[in-house]
Amino acid sequence: MSYLRFEKAVMTNLQESLRRELLRTNRSGAYSSTTLVDCNTRKYHGLLVVPVPELDDENHVLLSSMDCTVVQHGAEFNLGLHKYQGNTFSPNGHKYIREFDASKVPTTTYRVGGVVLKKEVIFQHYEDRLLIRYTLVDAHSATTLRFRPFLAFRSVRSFTHENMTASREYSAVDNGIKTCMYAGYPDLYMQFSKKNEFIFMPDWYRGIEYPKEQERGYASNEDLYVPGYFEMPIKKGESIIFAASTSPCKPSTLKKLFDAEVDDRVPRDNFYHCLVTAAHQFHNRQPNDDRYLLAGYPWFKTRARDTFIALPGLTLAIGERDYFELVMKTAEKGLREFMQEKPLSVKIYEMEQPDVPLWAIWAIQQYVKDAGKDEGYKKYGQLVADIVDFIIKGGHPNLRLDENGLLYSDGRDKAVTWMNSTANGRPVVPRSGYIVEFNALWYNALKFCAAMKADSGDQQAADTLEQRALLAKQSFVETFVNEYGYLLDYVDGTNMDWSVRPNMIFAVALDYSPLSQQQMKNVVDICTRELLTPKGLRSLSPKSGGYNPMYVGPQTQRDYAYHQGTAWPWLGGFYMEACLKLYKRSRLSFIERQMVGYEDEIDYHAIGTISELFDGNPPFHGRGAMAFAMNVAEILRTLKLLEKYSYQK
Repeated sequence: MSYLRFEKAVMTNLQESLRRELLRTNRSGAYSSTTLVDCNTRKYHGLLVVPVPELDDENHVLLSSMDCTVVQHGAEFNLGLHKYQGNTFSPNGHKYIREFDASKVPTTTYRVGGVVLKKEVIFQHYEDRLLIRYTLVDAHSATTLRFRPFLAFRSVRSFTHENMTASREYSAVDNGIKTCMYAGYPDLYMQFSKKNEFIFMPDWYRGIEYPKEQERGYASNEDLYVPGYFEMPIKKGESIIFAASTSPCKPSTLKKLFDAEVDDRVPRDNFYHCLVTAAHQFHNRQPNDDRYLLAGYPWFKTRARDTFIALPGLTLAIGERDYFELVMKTAEKGLREFMQEKPLSVKIYEMEQPDVPLWAIWAIQQYVKDAGKDEGYKKYGQLVADIVDFIIKGGHPNLRLDENGLLYSDGRDKAVTWMNSTANGRPVVPRSGYIVEFNALWYNALKFCAAMKADSGDQQAADTLEQRALLAKQSFVETFVNEYGYLLDYVDGTNMDWSVRPNMIFAVALDYSPLSQQQMKNVVDICTRELLTPKGLRSLSPKSGGYNPMYVGPQTQRDYAYHQGTAWPWLGGFYMEACLKLYKRSRLSFIERQMVGYEDEIDYHAIGTISELFDGNPPFHGRGAMAFAMNVAEILRTLKLLEKYSYQK
């Protein structure tokens, strides 16, 4: 039985099927995304969504959707589905779906009377090309297929509407056409593996509505342009392949190309394999061979902090050390350019955030544990030393090393931590001063760098770093540990944040902790009592003021809830690492039960991946972006840790 298989009852129930989304990526920034029943519910949805660097730094929806109609004896059965204003769905093609299976290639099986049609969709790796294979499994009489493409040619952040500017021009190409609605966009090639007839019948389909945008308080409707339709006969047992791309292809190669792409896919037959496939979806290889990790889909770009936090889980935890090295090569270039005050030549955003170099050291620390000290120090030892030296010498514009050995960062007017939501131009959570995870990471970095220097024979440098670490440790305990046993979130002069937040867990989870054994246990205990959910740690305790666990409503309302009680799986990863660190094998069964909460999400929101965040209260609905790199990464890293501790005696 397939791991990701949905029966007819689920597919025909729009309340169930429309909430489940699909994501396919080409590992170069382009993607294809819609719902299980091919009804777009977000403005970010589309069959072919590609970056157009000539226009801007956004993705653009070229081909929004494609309706397939089965024609027999003059009767037409349209398998498409669109939502229009007034809560109207048409043409209701979902009622013909017999089953959906996403275990390897997302496959929809339709039954229309005696006709059984199978549709398989795949995105070619490293090319802006979507491939759809239609196979007529059964038919008792002559059958014709008709394909009607819905075009948008607009940014994922905007809508298109009927206008006189859009070009209706098209040109015939091998077994298809190419067209371009607006200047500056690439041509869209739509080709089939079989000869067909294209009937030019231009029209606008008006008032298509996206309910996910309505929920988020945004404009939610647009008009889509249909240039006409393709038509061709199909015989029982025959397969026809459709290609949508920004470049032409040879129709005779489509069958071989589709088969090769299928062979390259890992079956998603269990939780782990789903996560491995999800990890690969964040890969981003650019033409100059720079490698990145996208922070998430569908709207995130490559962000520095997310890159370093997600990197070990998305690569080392699944045995892909080579991709860690490729991404780190690109990221190191950006780090060094930033430290040398040069313009960034890499496409990594938010490199200036003060904790970024600290997370970079943490990522390298994970590499050293995986590859060994000799290999790790050889590759990244100098970078670690340079980052520590950069911080000590005050090179960072917003990271000051004070005499007490702690790092100070100003976040009163601009968000500087991962809790970065803003409202009215100001941080919702203005974390400033001595920030708890910054200084936990700093202590860990000093100890790691000292150990590296000692192992390399530079004992004098090691001793100097150990002295700095000792001072930081003493000041950390004096500054953050309060009489209730947990850690203050940040301290800025007399301003102390007593809120119970998850950021203190890093002081336990990191390899080097400034806390005593009892202090670490106290932190884990309060995180367990007040922050732990089946979907990770809450960003704020229900007992703290301002608790707002439901990430719903318009943008401003969501901004105020973003870090005020919502649950985050990636934080749960560090929590579980802290538990294993303190309690070893005695907590294995507890953590295995926690992992069940994540596996439940694999077939509920975005199929095969993990959402950005979850409501902090039951039933813990997934919210935000459909796929989030740090969440997938930390769940994978936790699975790796479980394996490690399971084999320890």
